[in-house]
Amino acid sequence: MSAAAPATLGLRVTVSDVWRTVEVRVAPGAAALELKRRALYLAGLDPRLEGRYELKFGGGLIPDTQCLDDAGVPDGAALVVLPRLRRPVR
Repeated sequence: MSAAAPATLGLRVTVSDVWRTVEVRVAPGAAALELKRRALYLAGLDPRLEGRYELKFGGGLIPDTQCLDDAGVPDGAALVVLPRLRRPVR
């Protein structure tokens, strides 16, 4: 007997620009872009700047249009939102 898929995923998303980890609940069929926008907003950044950031899970990039369940993101997973362009270290 298999367990039913959760109605929502409870995810921990670290937004590296502000070093904040936020808790986000989304539907498993939500696009990565939706999760990224919510995480940016909850971390205090402007979600309209989502094009400047990328979402990663397990070190791999999740394209904005990909659904979280298609990317294999399970309930309770930890993800990271990073700037697309890296800044030089001084």
